[in-house]
Amino acid sequence: MLDAAHYLRPGPLQLRALPPLSVYVHLPWCLRKCPYCDFNSHEAQGGAVPEQRYVDALMADLEAALPLVWGRPVHSVFIGGGTPSLFSPQAIEALIGGVRARLNLDPGCEITLEANPGTFEKDRFRAFRDAGVTRLSIGVQSFNDQHLRALGRVHDRRQAIAAAEEAALAFETFNLDLMYALPGQDLAMLEQDLAQALALVPPHLSVYHLTIEPNTFFAKHPPALPEDDVAWSMLDRITEMTSAAGLDRYEVSAYAKPGHACKHNLNYWQFGDYLGLGAGAHGKLSFPSRIVRQVRFREPRLYMDKALAGNAVTQEQEVPRGQLPFEFMLNALRLRGGFTLKTFFERTGLPLSAIEPQLAQARAQGLLEVKAARVRPTDRGFDFLSDLQALFLAE
Repeated sequence: MLDAAHYLRPGPLQLRALPPLSVYVHLPWCLRKCPYCDFNSHEAQGGAVPEQRYVDALMADLEAALPLVWGRPVHSVFIGGGTPSLFSPQAIEALIGGVRARLNLDPGCEITLEANPGTFEKDRFRAFRDAGVTRLSIGVQSFNDQHLRALGRVHDRRQAIAAAEEAALAFETFNLDLMYALPGQDLAMLEQDLAQALALVPPHLSVYHLTIEPNTFFAKHPPALPEDDVAWSMLDRITEMTSAAGLDRYEVSAYAKPGHACKHNLNYWQFGDYLGLGAGAHGKLSFPSRIVRQVRFREPRLYMDKALAGNAVTQEQEVPRGQLPFEFMLNALRLRGGFTLKTFFERTGLPLSAIEPQLAQARAQGLLEVKAARVRPTDRGFDFLSDLQALFLAE
């Protein structure tokens, strides 16, 4: 990692203020790799993970990065994976304590931990809360045993329900992850899945369309998925049922009760900064005259070796000025509330003229509306989000 002075030299941008800062921590081990997963996850042999060495490596990684974020308050921490709940509550407590000792966490800092619904993880939920976790995100994916098997999940319907019930007892706010357009799924099955999820009264629900990602088992052996028109009907039904249950669709795939939107993900979508720690973690950091993206070493053992030697970053790139409009829109247009023009200026350092032609084109196509200096995707823009975002690609 370069000296902090390198990032503070004159550059192509003029940011009047730095955006909010979050921390993402990647714990890369799972009990079993799911066939649809393209995240940096690795099967834990016998369920064992090198807790102490990995936490030590994370702290060394953070120590090396401190000069780049020194003095900046942190308003959210997200511990993702992999399956972070494979780590013991004691290891998670040491991790959170180490982050608190080195960074200025806001008093109400949101600290999210991803967890799986297996009995082993469920029994640890209260201990994770006591360790400092404030929000749990549970990877349910489905309540249908047939679909869970097709997705390669290691839990069943009964365990998923028990995990959600335990999360409700242990945490004031938690999230359930669901997927739709699954192999063999029809509209009635989707409705049953969603009805079961809503019966558990989650304050936050994330519902993702199953996509076939490159370099996954499903990419090599594609399952039969529902037709596009069926998937569209499923999305319409998801929107109807979540709205009837009092959940607001504040982002393309995220639904929440008032006061329970995910602060960490909102910071991503509002083009905030995030320090990425852990194997394969990505980060985005702003400086007065430039925006930099970083990637850590991907393979866990190599990451630990490199981090403990003070050199965890394998790739670093300054975001070119011409790419900033698209990078901003790729995030901000996912939000139902859109963004203000002031936020665009503050987060990118670019003038409004950098996006005026694209805004005009999007409005002419009925994809965007601009009112009182706020830009929002229309219903059509939400439905054709990729087309809307593509208008801002650099030529």
